[in-house]
Amino acid sequence: MKPIVLSAPMPRSLDLIFRSDKRKQLHETYEVVETTDDALATLPIEMLQQAHYILGQPPISETTLAQMVQLKAVLNVESNLINNMPYQTLFERGIHVLTTGAVFAKPVAELGLGLALDLARGITDADLAFRNGTEQWGGDGNVNARMLGGSEIGIVGYGDLGRALRRILRGFDPTIRVYDPWLPPSMLKEDGVIPTDLNAVLTQSDTLFVVAAVTSDNQHFIDAKAFKNMRQGCHFILLSRAEVVDFDAMIDAVRSGHIRATSDVFPQEPLPMDHPVRDLKGFIRSPHRAGALDTAFQQMGDMVLEDMALMDGGLVPMRCKRAERETVQRMRSKPVTHN
Repeated sequence: MKPIVLSAPMPRSLDLIFRSDKRKQLHETYEVVETTDDALATLPIEMLQQAHYILGQPPISETTLAQMVQLKAVLNVESNLINNMPYQTLFERGIHVLTTGAVFAKPVAELGLGLALDLARGITDADLAFRNGTEQWGGDGNVNARMLGGSEIGIVGYGDLGRALRRILRGFDPTIRVYDPWLPPSMLKEDGVIPTDLNAVLTQSDTLFVVAAVTSDNQHFIDAKAFKNMRQGCHFILLSRAEVVDFDAMIDAVRSGHIRATSDVFPQEPLPMDHPVRDLKGFIRSPHRAGALDTAFQQMGDMVLEDMALMDGGLVPMRCKRAERETVQRMRSKPVTHN
């Protein structure tokens, strides 16, 4: 009898995260039972008792979890670990909670670099001016331009995305300062970046990338005071989640001319048509598309299959990132609703 996989990967789908050959491998190796967040708890008790894996992170109650006596792992393919199940019980039973979110680090970092270059060199503004016949040629079009090369760059948050950014930025030979209170300074130094506190990264950055996950400790911590402390003309780039930033304060800082900014994430998605960000000068808009590439989604399926194969053999999963008991319940990111 093949091991049972309960599949509830919303908002993803099996066709999105598995190439055809990998989906064939999935079905050849496992009995895949497709369900939904709401329906998982109503599945026959015999099916719950025999399930080895959950693909997705649907809500799981203590009662439902108690019935899942053979469960080995919950494989989150949304990317944000969600506070919707009894983590303490999962840890006590040795059930892994895994996320494939690392697949987004490189594509998001690449778009982040593109946004940084756009802010530095005015690429979008120059194109729009060209379209309406108001372009400025040569040096006249570079009055506010500057280089990333040799500049001072700050990164707030140094997980998979922060490290991917550092690798991409290294070729520009910048000074990179990093603020991440969850990491020891020695690990940052080993990576060739300067560990620092929040105030230093705010006040000493020409370009500031915010890539921190949302936690119970840091919601809206980039606030009006933080924006005021940034260098005049700082380029502010938000790539992780809107909830780490006071968006109204950011809008005020851009509108005043103190900073220029760009974001791939927003407090509401989609944004209302009358939201002030839509026509904010000095701000570049990206509709939460930085990581949404087919190649990234399909890497999720590869990671899931490799880790399930390891666990089938009684080994530790190695490709996905494991939730940590000390931090997982601090996570506060909203689940994504669009791929």
